[in-house]
Amino acid sequence: MCRWLAYSGTPLLLDSILYRPVHSLIDQSLHSRLGVETTNGDGAGIGWYAQEDIGTPALYRDIGPAWNNRNLREIATHVRSPLFFTHIRASTGSAVQQTNCHPFRHGRWMWMHNGAIADFPLMRRDLSLLVAPALYSAIEGTTDSELMFYLALTFGLDEDPPTAVARMAGVVERSGREHGVEFPLQMTIAVTDGDRVWAFRYSSQGASRSLFYSTRVDALRKLHPDVAFLQDVSDETRLIVSEPLGDLPGAWNEVPESTYGVVRGGAGEMYPFTPEPA
Repeated sequence: MCRWLAYSGTPLLLDSILYRPVHSLIDQSLHSRLGVETTNGDGAGIGWYAQEDIGTPALYRDIGPAWNNRNLREIATHVRSPLFFTHIRASTGSAVQQTNCHPFRHGRWMWMHNGAIADFPLMRRDLSLLVAPALYSAIEGTTDSELMFYLALTFGLDEDPPTAVARMAGVVERSGREHGVEFPLQMTIAVTDGDRVWAFRYSSQGASRSLFYSTRVDALRKLHPDVAFLQDVSDETRLIVSEPLGDLPGAWNEVPESTYGVVRGGAGEMYPFTPEPA
């Protein structure tokens, strides 16, 4: 599978989150503790929004492993952003190529995924035909993750992201079961429009991949007044991660099974997640 993180808050150099923590995402690319694979070396990507609102995020994606990607390190030490996604990939069967690396972008939207559609080749044609014709030509790669994104866009991501993702999950499960797949869907997903971040944790089997969110910064300052990083960021700063970036007591909270959350301006709320018929 994969590992990912979503950051929202005080504009920071990407290096502060990607490389400096003791169990950073770069460390996880070699030494994941909670992933299906210990090593996630099938590509890496970052997507970020500029401090000046230009409407669309920038992307950098490469097929090389994150742990020795010199270009990724160069970008991380020079780019400052208030909202960014980072993803390290472990392929579930699709080709290791740049267009299959996360995050994926359409207009102002970004999307990344950990998990898989089980027996995806059986369902690929049926699911592809559900993508809106106006969107279909924008699909560049061959992953289930990108197809899930375009299904969510088809089902109204612009208007109602939780409902669009629930409808996407609903059609994947329906198609899977029509093809005799008992547990069609495994997913943790992050999606953003550059303002809010939504994160989803769900699997057909009820045993989803790991996902955590950070404790509010004001609460962490009281617990750890000597941690310099906490003094440098605002109360609105939040992280959502596949795997904790360190062992700071009280810093990380597990997202419950079959749940989604939304973060905006530091405030976060969680709700039950259930697939819906599209």
